[in-house]
Amino acid sequence: MIRILIVEDDENIAKMIEAVLSIGGYEGIVCNDGAQALHKLLTESFDLALLDVMLPGLDGFEILEGIQGREVPVIFLTARLDVADKVRGLRLGAEDYIVKPFEAVELLARIEVVLRRVNKSSSVLSYEDITVDIQKHRVTKGGAEISLTPREFEVLVFFLQHVDIALTRERLLSAVWDYSFEGESRTVDIHVQQVRRKLGLQGRLVTIPKLGWRLERQ
Repeated sequence: MIRILIVEDDENIAKMIEAVLSIGGYEGIVCNDGAQALHKLLTESFDLALLDVMLPGLDGFEILEGIQGREVPVIFLTARLDVADKVRGLRLGAEDYIVKPFEAVELLARIEVVLRRVNKSSSVLSYEDITVDIQKHRVTKGGAEISLTPREFEVLVFFLQHVDIALTRERLLSAVWDYSFEGESRTVDIHVQQVRRKLGLQGRLVTIPKLGWRLERQ
């Protein structure tokens, strides 16, 4: 399981982020002190760190400076809107910079993008007799290759990365079409239907009324 260090001194925000990560299938470890966070990042194994900027002990920038050379991607989470702070964080090597308050779906989408970018997510996914090779952009079912459009492929991959998790239409839109998409949300329904039909997932890729869909593990 992907391990993510949550460095946040506000207990309520930390718990909220931990709950969001759990929904996304990630393991979240909370730390509320900058110095302790730096020690954890230097002595333990994490796939990603979510750093607040203003922290007791050491601030987020000092933590990032302290882990230079460690292959741990960092996303800053902060209430500060200062462009200079954002530039400083990105120049130090942060992968992304999210301003509070943020939506849970936005956080998960940003995390997924960063993990893909640093190749932390698996490149080969499987479900029953379906195998997806992300790097080769190839899908097989029972050994036979299945032809999917690029969007259908992304939708399938997203479901395989979130088996047994309810996914809303909005979350699929943000993850597959990104936030710049302004088309008809019915587009998502059509792509899910096509994936269900082409992969024979009737009864397993189920519709959740007024919410979205869930790919269920048998």
